[in-house]
Amino acid sequence: MSVQTLLVYCTCPDRDSAERITRRILELGLAACVNQLPGVKSCYIWQGEIETAEEVLLLIKTTDDRYLELEQIIVSLHPYELPEVIAVPVKRGLPDYLFWVEQCTNQPS
Repeated sequence: MSVQTLLVYCTCPDRDSAERITRRILELGLAACVNQLPGVKSCYIWQGEIETAEEVLLLIKTTDDRYLELEQIIVSLHPYELPEVIAVPVKRGLPDYLFWVEQCTNQPS
């Protein structure tokens, strides 16, 4: 496998924003798959205060080659002032699945 696969985490405040972001990144070929996990309870510090929110977690499967464009699209569509966008390298995985991710994201948008 020549391309680094990434798992990108992104939380959204609601299903509508999660769906809008998911659809756009798939349309642009920036991800092979996005899982939407509703009902995530997030606790975090924002502007010196402890906050709690119900969110939708996106698990985005992409490649390192497409990450920067993916990040830009998420930031442009996301309603948060500072959205969570964290990319974790996939060290191992089913080779055929990782190849599929590479093939799906191997097209310029």
